[in-house]
Amino acid sequence: MSEQDAKPTEDSFSASRENSGITERAAGDPGVLEHLEAVLERIDRDELIRFTRDLVRIPSVFCPGTPEGNEARAAQYVADYLEGNGFDVRMEEVSENRPNVWALWSGDRPGKTLLFEGHTDVVTEGRAEEWSYPPFGAELVGSRIYGRGSCDTKGNLAAAVMAVKAIKDASVPFAGRLLLCHPVDEEGMMSGIKQFIRQGHAEGVDGAVICEPEENQLCVAQKGAMRVEVTVRGSMAHGAMPLSGVNPVTRAARFVVAVEELEREEISRHGEDPFLGYPSITPTVLLGPESGEPQINVIPASAYVALDIRTIPAQSHEEIVTRLEDCLAELGAEDPDFEAELEVIEERPHTKTDMDDPLILAMTAAYKELTGREPRYNGVPGATDGTFLHAWANIPIVTTGAGDRTIPHHKDEWVDVDELLTTCRLYAATAMYFCR
Repeated sequence: MSEQDAKPTEDSFSASRENSGITERAAGDPGVLEHLEAVLERIDRDELIRFTRDLVRIPSVFCPGTPEGNEARAAQYVADYLEGNGFDVRMEEVSENRPNVWALWSGDRPGKTLLFEGHTDVVTEGRAEEWSYPPFGAELVGSRIYGRGSCDTKGNLAAAVMAVKAIKDASVPFAGRLLLCHPVDEEGMMSGIKQFIRQGHAEGVDGAVICEPEENQLCVAQKGAMRVEVTVRGSMAHGAMPLSGVNPVTRAARFVVAVEELEREEISRHGEDPFLGYPSITPTVLLGPESGEPQINVIPASAYVALDIRTIPAQSHEEIVTRLEDCLAELGAEDPDFEAELEVIEERPHTKTDMDDPLILAMTAAYKELTGREPRYNGVPGATDGTFLHAWANIPIVTTGAGDRTIPHHKDEWVDVDELLTTCRLYAATAMYFCR
């Protein structure tokens, strides 16, 4: 395990766990330090826990055609809480029953605008009976909150809300604006953040903290991503008489094997990125037929392969698509009955924020002030809503938050309350340093 991938040790955040005050070790900006302790004292651990658990209890898994199976209730809960605490709140539907919610708070004088982004949707819980605790029970066991979304990323959403609320409630001098942005569909096609940007709501933002589970490491880069669909055509036939048809399943399997070899070649060519690790080309779905009910005694007319491709800066998306098309052409040259078509349905560029960007400098100063330690810098192995804030709106981003980065999308998802409290303090201190 590299230094960048190492998890924080148990005492990494001891300074912030022992008290809410600032340390004497870091030479911070006196203008910030004068007011930071008052802000940190306003963070209520019990309220952070309650808010997180309430959100986790709302199943915000997107299920098309199911009125309750979307983000609407979670978004409304956040909106009601913020309105009840004096924030200027807006909601806007991205699609039916899928609203973005955001809130703005302005300090006592003009300055920079910092955005905190945390999505309201979660992935499916899968087989609930395989969980040790109810997936949407939000049970507090020791120092852990268990439940789908506790780690990714409702706990971090709650930390951002509590951080901004603490600054507001402390009534300290503050130059600038804080924007809480909670879009839908981050786990899907990121339609929420795309609409937020298209509608101009991200204009004037100087930096964005993407609230995702990264063990409170400061992630300054993100992998690029492509989602690719390949449809292999065949000819239906009886399974007992396979030669009377053309089997697309076996031909799709040959393509999957070719993809595995292409991934090995890409890793060999480009190696390991210091923040992002190795690139990957991962077949995630193999269906035959591509739609409709499969039958064990029927050769289907088509087969479908989906690829989840994650790239590092050294790679070219255009070149990868070309190489995939070359794989299909080579298979077609070997087999006259091989027929397939490829479509890129989503493309997300890699992102990287310069280490001397004011946002990274502010968050580094905040981290050192709270812990007395240098932060660990890393990269996000996937894409986040920050991908489009950076690529479309040209906003510098840093991704960080509480939670074991390997836990999201697993059963028995959890987040540690003490780590979450540190995240909340880190968000608040970052805002104080960035908007000074």
